[in-house]
Amino acid sequence: MVQGNFTDQVYQVVARIPRGKVATYGQIAFFIGTPRSARLVGYALSHTPFFLSLPCHRVVNRLGRTAPGWPEQRLLLESEGVPFRENGTVDLAKCLWHTE
Repeated sequence: MVQGNFTDQVYQVVARIPRGKVATYGQIAFFIGTPRSARLVGYALSHTPFFLSLPCHRVVNRLGRTAPGWPEQRLLLESEGVPFRENGTVDLAKCLWHTE
């Protein structure tokens, strides 16, 4: 169970995404009990303080698209072995994170 305000809950979930896996904004929203707040998850992550060192690069949209204007995200994911499809999206079938 995640505790705290919305942003803290988002950060707690993102901190648990393992290397080589990705989660979607909607998935994180669902995990914290607010399934219709995927955009708010994105907003919270876009304002994450650098000092938290969260693996925000492991969060993609529901189609596997990376964040626009952040080309380093793909490089970070590839360095962890995350596979991409020919169309440039993350292959969610192979690396979507499933919690226990």
